[in-house]
Order: sequence, then structure tokens, then C-alpha cells
Amino acid sequence: MKKIYNILLALLLMGAMGACNYLDVVPDETATVEDSFKNAKAAEKFLYSCYGSLPRLSATVSGLDFLTGDEVVTSFEHELFARFPKGTYTASDPVISYWNSLFTGIRYCYMLLDNIDKVPGMEKDKIEDYKAQAEFLIGFYHYLLIQNYGPTIIVTKVEDLNTDAKDFLPRRPLDECVKFVADKFDAAAAKLPKERTGSEYGLVTSTAAKALKAKLYVMVASPLFNGNSKFYADLKSPDGTQLMPLTFDASKWTRAVQALKEAISLAEADGFELYVAKEGALSSLPEPQDPVQRSLRFAILDRDNTKEIIWGDTRQQGWYDIAAKSAPYHGSDNAYSGVGVTLNMMKRFYTENGLPIDQDPEFFAESDWWNLMDVPSGYANAEGRIPNFLFKREPRLYAWVAFQNGYYEIDNKDEKGNYARNLRRGQNSKKVVMKMLAGEPGGRGPVNNLRNNNYCPTLFLNKKLVSPAKRPGNNPQFIYPFISLADLYLLMAEASVETGDLTTAKTYLDKIRTRAGIPTVDEAWARAKEPGKANSQEGLREIVRQERMVEMYLQGQNFWDMRRWLLAETYFSQQPKGLNEKAATLEDMCQVMTVDVQRSFVSPRNYLMPIPQGEINKNRNLVQNVGY
Repeated sequence: MKKIYNILLALLLMGAMGACNYLDVVPDETATVEDSFKNAKAAEKFLYSCYGSLPRLSATVSGLDFLTGDEVVTSFEHELFARFPKGTYTASDPVISYWNSLFTGIRYCYMLLDNIDKVPGMEKDKIEDYKAQAEFLIGFYHYLLIQNYGPTIIVTKVEDLNTDAKDFLPRRPLDECVKFVADKFDAAAAKLPKERTGSEYGLVTSTAAKALKAKLYVMVASPLFNGNSKFYADLKSPDGTQLMPLTFDASKWTRAVQALKEAISLAEADGFELYVAKEGALSSLPEPQDPVQRSLRFAILDRDNTKEIIWGDTRQQGWYDIAAKSAPYHGSDNAYSGVGVTLNMMKRFYTENGLPIDQDPEFFAESDWWNLMDVPSGYANAEGRIPNFLFKREPRLYAWVAFQNGYYEIDNKDEKGNYARNLRRGQNSKKVVMKMLAGEPGGRGPVNNLRNNNYCPTLFLNKKLVSPAKRPGNNPQFIYPFISLADLYLLMAEASVETGDLTTAKTYLDKIRTRAGIPTVDEAWARAKEPGKANSQEGLREIVRQERMVEMYLQGQNFWDMRRWLLAETYFSQQPKGLNEKAATLEDMCQVMTVDVQRSFVSPRNYLMPIPQGEINKNRNLVQNVGY
């Protein structure tokens, strides 16, 4: 990965052309197509334009699923993304919608398939590779349509631009959509290479195709899509075609297990593995020193060495993306302290014994969580005084979350060991003790002049996806996963639980837990208040889901997982909570406060995204999702 070719940033032709309806005319299309395939170089550029409809999943302002679940609450509630947790998106104003852009990408892929054979002098192997990439992207764009909207229109060719409105395509039944996508992934996998290196890194592979096929099968086996007659009995096309399957089908979980076995086997054979920081690697970044926390912090950030990401987004991180928004506050120095981990998310992190905080008999009683304690000498994760709630927790919490008197590994410690206001005075790769009370350098401001933005709303500040090398003038880049091996392991655990294979589920959970530095499921739960929970399907299902919530924290999964599990109405309608960010003393800080933001989730409406009303108005065969 040492020569990342930023395909998606350099050639975003789609950005210039704009999103349009899948039947819309591309201006001067005939001439454009001729020019686009006049030689191999032009064809390569057109291939890259086919990638241009990929959503930028790590975008903070315009990301649909990045900061919009219940994992974090930010001080940027005025930005576009915040409309989703507020529930203020509608069919007339969908705010962030992939509908048009995905169909545009599909159209471009079919244009490539129709014309790539005409390129003079192009090698046959390259032609076949381009075709396979286009087939993959057609499948993936339809996959995203299913994820967002459920049953979708299936596009099988470049549509005739003179199609009569009465013949516009309708949505197809979900099972038909799933088969179409799976077939596309299989067809692409048969021709794509196992991996891409050098200048081709970021283009799709056969391993990615099989991995996403498996993830597709898990998605549609889940409660939202599998026999959900309560929500979708009346979701029918104008001709009466039932769009959602109304009867639960257990075989869909069996199908998912088989697909996951294939995908994991291929990935492991191709050398993919959970990232573990190698001794001596990244020597210029000595923090965090703990080997487990180091592996967790750098699993995504170490783009030159990670073999965990099966397919990822290579686009550049901007100066107003997750690193800047999460870095400890430094005024105008691109460090805004604005991404606060919610109390609900903090509760999901385990104790050091690998148990939920309410299942560990050695952990503090809830009535004692917010009592302050003096950190023992030599304690590796904080100094001074901290709440009991933050003591003896699992490594993922300390690797990914900062808090008052805890550490933030970042390039902002001055020559005297003080918290440097100006990052440019910092010593490379050190850590600072977080000081987040009112009046302190990382706090909301003076007690009598608190800021209205650029502060941590919960006093649990995100560190995940923030490199310890972060500083102004240096915005370290990383590959944001579309699909990773950790994701596959967790999906395999989930699917195995649903098929009653608890042993296999634990095997894959333990792979994740071992890297995370906590005991295996059986070792941990043998000490739990309810030790039998890990040996029942219902109990292990809950354990699997909590493990996924923790491991996939801030990787764009929470927004979708809560929906497919039918838990969104429970969690996404809750007001986020945290500690008292206005406090000037530790004692006052240890008050659980409700963050003053709007939150709303209406069931069943918000489980799927609205199809833009303009598309419904143009296409009489297109039915809107329930509740819009």
C-alpha cells in the first residue's frame, strides 16, 4: 500500500457532471462516448468515472451514515449530516440522497461495457478487467440502493433516452434485487484479480466481491428485511407486486453462512489478517506504547502495513474531516474537540475482564460510577483523578476515547511537557493529558464565556481515526474501509448465532476479542453475573451485537446495523447523554447531563430512506417507501 493511487479524488468526473436521473441525457453523449473510448488512456479515465458515484463514507459534513447513529454527538449540529439524527429529512427534502448519483454510476458502467471492446489497441486482458470492474460496481451500486431504500429499480442496460414515461422501470421485489446483485458480484469475482497493488490499489478485487456478497446476504437475512410483515405488508408496486418478503426465511441465514465461509477463506488465503502492530514499525510514532492499544489505534491508520482492509476508500481526508473535528481544541489550529462519544456508546465498551459493565461482578456498582478515584501510581491510561466508570475498562476504550485526565496521543506537547496551544510548537508523536474543564485548554472556554461550537458535548472525546501524527500542516491520510476482515468475522459470528451454531460464533468473536486484548467469550462469561447467557442463542445474539457495536465504532455501521436489527426506534430516539461540559471542577463534571440536541426516529418510516419525491412524480411506476 506504499503507493496509494488516489483514483477517486483525482478523477471525480461525476462531481463535474452532477447527479442526474438514471434516464437523463448526458450532454452531447454521443461525442462524449466517442472521445472517452478513443484510446486506452481515455478509457482508463472513463473507468475511473464509473467509481465516481461511490459515497464518501468518511465525510463528516455530507456523510449519510458516519456521524449519524447513536455512537457520537457533535458540536456541529448546524451541518448537513445532523439532519438525520434529528429526523428532519423527508421525500421532498431528503437532505443527503444517493438515489440519483447511484443510478448515474450504474449508467456509466453500462456505457463502459457497451464501448470498451471498441478501444483501438487495448489489451484483451485489460478489457476483461475493466468489464469485471464495471460488473462489480453495477452490483455494488444496486447493493447500496437496497441498503438505503430496500427493493429497488434493477437496471440491466443503458436505458433508451426516448423511453415513454409509462414504461419507466418500477421497483422490483427484494429477493429479485438480491439475486441480481449476488450474480453481479459472482460474475465480477470470476474475472477480477485477488488483490491490487501499487498504482491499482483502490480498484476492486475478487475478494471484495465475495466479501460484499456475503455482507449483502447478512443484510437481507436480518429482521428489517426478512419477513417484516408488520412494516411492509402494504409496500407494493402500482400493479400490486409485493416488494418485501413477508414470511421469515431461516434459509437466508444459512445462505449467509456459506457465503461468509467462502469470503473469509478467500481473504485469509490472500493474506488478509487482523492488524497487529509489529514491533519497531511506525517508530516515529511511539504512542500509544501499549501493544494492544497500538494495534487498535493503527488498524486503519497504518495504511502501508495493514492487511485488514479488503477494499477501502482512498480519497484524501480534508482539513475539516474526522481528525480535525476530533483533535483536542486549539483555537484556529484545525483542532476542534467536537466529536463526543455518547454515554450509551461508552457503556457498550467492556470492562478489562471482557464483560459488559453490568455483568462484571468486579466492576463498580452503578451508584458508584461517578465517584472520583485517585489513579494508582503507574496506571497506564490516565493520571490524577477520574470517575470509577473510566477505570479498568477494555483497551478499545482507551485506544479510541479520551477523557479528563486521560491521554490523547497526538503531536501537540510542547518542549516543557505542557499542553501546547499551537500545535506547531509540539514535539512529534507525544501524548497530552486531557484538560477539558471550563477554563482549561481543552475545555469549552472560560466559565463566563463558553463557546457555542468547537467543544466536546459529552467530555468523552473521540480518538479513533485520528493519527498520533496529526498536527496543522500535516493531515495524515488513511484508507477508510468499505469492507474489512474484522467486519466479515463479526458477520460470521452473527450469522452463526442465527443458524444455531454457537461454537462457530464464539470462534469468530474470539478472533476479534483476542486482538482487542480481552478474554475469550467463554473465559469472560464464566465470571459473569449471568454465566449461562453466552450459551443460549438469545444471549449470544446480544453478545455478538454488542461486540459489533464496539469493534465497528465510528466505521459507518451503527446507522445501518441498528436499522436491520430493528433497534433504531429504541436507541435513535433517545437524547444523547454525557458529562457536564460546562463544569469547572471535577466534582461538577461528574454529573450525567442530557445533551441539548434534537433527536427523533419515527418507526417504520425512518428505517428506510425516502426516494426523492421528484423521482416519484416523474415515474408513475415508482412507489414511495412507507411513511413518506
